[in-house]
Amino acid sequence: MKTIIAACSQNLSGSRAGVPTALRTLLTAPWPSQRALRSWLQLLAVLQWVLSFLLLGTVSLLLLIYLVFTKFWPISALYLAWIIFDWDTPEKGGRRLPCLRQWSVWRHFRDYFPVKLVKTHDLSPSHNYIIGSHPHGILCVGAFCNFITGSTGFGEMFPGIRPFLTTLAGNFRLPIFREYLMSGGLCPVTRRAIGYLLSKNGTGNAVAIVIGGAAESLSCRPGVTTLILKNRKGFVRMALQHGAYLVPSFSFGENDLFRQVVFEEGSWMRSIQQRFQKMMGFAPCVFYGRGLTSVRSRGFLPYARPITTVVGEPVMVPKIEDPSCETVDMYHEMYIRSLLKLFNENKTKYGLSETDELRIL
Repeated sequence: MKTIIAACSQNLSGSRAGVPTALRTLLTAPWPSQRALRSWLQLLAVLQWVLSFLLLGTVSLLLLIYLVFTKFWPISALYLAWIIFDWDTPEKGGRRLPCLRQWSVWRHFRDYFPVKLVKTHDLSPSHNYIIGSHPHGILCVGAFCNFITGSTGFGEMFPGIRPFLTTLAGNFRLPIFREYLMSGGLCPVTRRAIGYLLSKNGTGNAVAIVIGGAAESLSCRPGVTTLILKNRKGFVRMALQHGAYLVPSFSFGENDLFRQVVFEEGSWMRSIQQRFQKMMGFAPCVFYGRGLTSVRSRGFLPYARPITTVVGEPVMVPKIEDPSCETVDMYHEMYIRSLLKLFNENKTKYGLSETDELRIL
């Protein structure tokens, strides 16, 4: 591409007679290969996704505030009225657009890493499911690509199953961003929203929850697999209350997408991160990836590392409206055993060694 631009600049800077020469040079100059074009499309697909999640909500909010002080203030007023009218929609299944799952941009997004989905057992459409997604990583790339986009074949592998992915409820208070999230099938990680999908939306629903959440992202680094799970039992209680089967899933390679500055437990920086996470619901991680123009430069784009999400065997759960703590603990232990089995049976297939272990805190 640089050769083409240089050829045009050199020839067009001369006389009018230089135009035919420039065109001939343009036609004979080497065009980007198909492989190079695919690489750029993949990079742009990832770029738009990262910018959407990091900036779309904030930029939209600032834009609407700015419009209030201009002659276009009715736009902000109308959208505010719409949000008030539509306030409970995220808690009631959202407003997903099936066509969005099939966008070609998601295929380029998938191929950048690449991301792969592996099925180990069938999921019957006659039941509802809570899928535990591990690990959180920095941006939950594996969970998003597999459960929100149709690029990895979830619908073909699990016919009759409608996947949803939960995220912070605060994201659905941001203008425009809330519409973007709902259109893909994301919903708030609240009892009301999850309960609606498991009890009032029929059967065949699979609600994916990144159980470790923001706290787990603070321990995200290559070569270390640590999950925050030991005291996370709310998802098990909800599964019992609604009779939803528990399904473990693990995204191998998720922790390799970024480099993070990990502060040791007890340090003042770690304390600040934890306090911020408790107040705001997310953790301010200090991380970096590759730059836009070069793999060797530093930036905010994830590194191209393969991610393989393995969906494990469902843990059958009875419906108990008011489960005891002992019952919750029992099924929580069953879930952990199923997750450990999934991890140990697949770790050597997808980049880990036989000695690698899964730490559960």
